[in-house]
Amino acid sequence: DPQQLELATTNTRKLRRFIVIDEVVDKLYGSKVREYFEENNVQHKILALPTTEETKSMDLVLNILQEVQDFSIDRRTEPIIAIGGGVCLDIVGLAASLYRRRTPYIRVPTTLLSYVDASVGAKNGVNFLQCKNKLGGYTPPVASFLDRSFIQSIPRRHISNGLGEILKMALMKHKGLFDLLKSHGKYLLDTKFQSCSSFDDHGDAALQTTRIAIETMLEELAPNLWEDDLDRLVDFGHLISPELEMRVLPSLMHGEAVNVDMAFMTYVAHARGLIAAEEREQILQCMRGLELPVWHSGCSWALIKRALRERLKHSGGQPRMPLPTGLGVAEIFNDTSEETLEKAYKLWVRD
Repeated sequence: DPQQLELATTNTRKLRRFIVIDEVVDKLYGSKVREYFEENNVQHKILALPTTEETKSMDLVLNILQEVQDFSIDRRTEPIIAIGGGVCLDIVGLAASLYRRRTPYIRVPTTLLSYVDASVGAKNGVNFLQCKNKLGGYTPPVASFLDRSFIQSIPRRHISNGLGEILKMALMKHKGLFDLLKSHGKYLLDTKFQSCSSFDDHGDAALQTTRIAIETMLEELAPNLWEDDLDRLVDFGHLISPELEMRVLPSLMHGEAVNVDMAFMTYVAHARGLIAAEEREQILQCMRGLELPVWHSGCSWALIKRALRERLKHSGGQPRMPLPTGLGVAEIFNDTSEETLEKAYKLWVRD
């Protein structure tokens, strides 16, 4: 906005920013972030915090709010900036939404998972009573700044973790994205989603993959930002994984737990006759190619039943189970019998 730009450049009042940064990201990029604000003559406070699933709590939100209060920000013109992975973005989003009822905030994702998932949409939250994201709200950021260069410093397993959420969108909505992951998955892992012109046979697979993943996510979320409609294809991989992830912390990362859930649901889709055995194997082969787990010992039959009971409580008494009906197409089902689920589970464990 030219008018806003003119105001910012001519305003005699010094710009001020409060930044929350994940402590690991701070060690890698903190000096560059500080240098940026200093060079632009911005008065700033940088709060580095350990943002993990284990620390994702109201205590950390209150800690942030105490620091925000001490720094004293203008809630209309001085957005809080969150720099980190999905947990950091979720915590800061909740803190901002609570401070003075709603303070603007900006998301800067630094992991592949947060780049394609947490940066999109309005949700924020923290874990409570050993339940994932039990407390939270819907407050979209004023902006998300996407920079893939952050991703080059994260470990290979974290790249694979983010690919789990990208694969979710591919299986639900986009056969082309599925084909991209099948063809370029190893290359994306090896290059850590950096655009490399020296590999012409891959084109710009990193840009294509992330762009399609985000666009398909936005297509699903934008018309239903506050989840008024509980039939959501983006819930694929999220029926059993919240229970599994919290139960086995820290052995599974979020995208890995989602993929274990998706692998089981792929067997359910096959048991229902929605996909052929060949399609099921293509999906599992793609998962393995992306170095994602397709099974976990913690995902017992008892845990699956408990997770689906929880699902019923929070989805209007219906399971609302998204299942692939082909590669890149899906529907939501409410009539999967326990017998079918158990049959799928036994085949999954056997394989």
